[in-house]
Amino acid sequence: MQTLDRYAVMGNPISHSKSPQIHRQFAAQTGEPIGYEALLVAKDGFAAAVDSFQAGGGKGLNITVPFKQEAWALVADRSSRAELAGAVNTIIFDASGHRRADNTDGVGLVRDLTRNHAIDLKAKRLLLLGAGGAVRGVLAPLLACQPASLVVANRTVARAEELVRLFAALGDLGACGFDELAAAAPFDLVINGTAASLEGKVPPLPAGLLADGASCYDMMYSRDATAFQRWAGEHGAAQALDGLGMLVEQAAEAFYLWRGVRPETAPVMASLRAEMG
Repeated sequence: MQTLDRYAVMGNPISHSKSPQIHRQFAAQTGEPIGYEALLVAKDGFAAAVDSFQAGGGKGLNITVPFKQEAWALVADRSSRAELAGAVNTIIFDASGHRRADNTDGVGLVRDLTRNHAIDLKAKRLLLLGAGGAVRGVLAPLLACQPASLVVANRTVARAEELVRLFAALGDLGACGFDELAAAAPFDLVINGTAASLEGKVPPLPAGLLADGASCYDMMYSRDATAFQRWAGEHGAAQALDGLGMLVEQAAEAFYLWRGVRPETAPVMASLRAEMG
């Protein structure tokens, strides 16, 4: 019987994670001999859990809430995109025991937008809602697509302004509060990076935020349309998309980093959509 290389996702909570389903489908599709599990880690036990996983022969990890920043501090050999993001969602263990860290969230978002939904980001006006880790992790890849401008809007403006200071060299980047959005509008693409959808809420957004033909994208996803997707539909968005594709695309990038093989994402997304009904 073939021995499977061991991979896992670590988080707390973790039972909701679709990563095991995604990576098992990638493995079946590519013939790569991997096993993948979800590991619940005590909030004060992350470093010890990583050590134990590696000592047991583990080949790679995905990292989710609340450990992405701790993973960044734990693994010193970081890719440039992980360095900029200030967070790590993928760890690679090589045969010598060396650890490398990366962040695939941003590339996952950009691939979903540009490849799966045919949204051209170049020379477009983009708006990112929120200024937490989710937004920080996608800023550099979005700016690499050369939008005309990118505005980060957040309830606490100082947090958005801090992101501008960190990323301003990469493109035309601005910051404002939600109450200042009317003056900055309209936008061609609005991305919700806040956690408001988890509570069925939408940030306080003005009318007239969307340009003609604008798209809206929620990094969250659920069986039914998120509150932000519903808001987008009510305000004339040409597309109101959720973040399931981002989840699958960032997983595919992690799989490629681990195995050197790039899986097909479309059938996996279709399978997850069917399961969600």
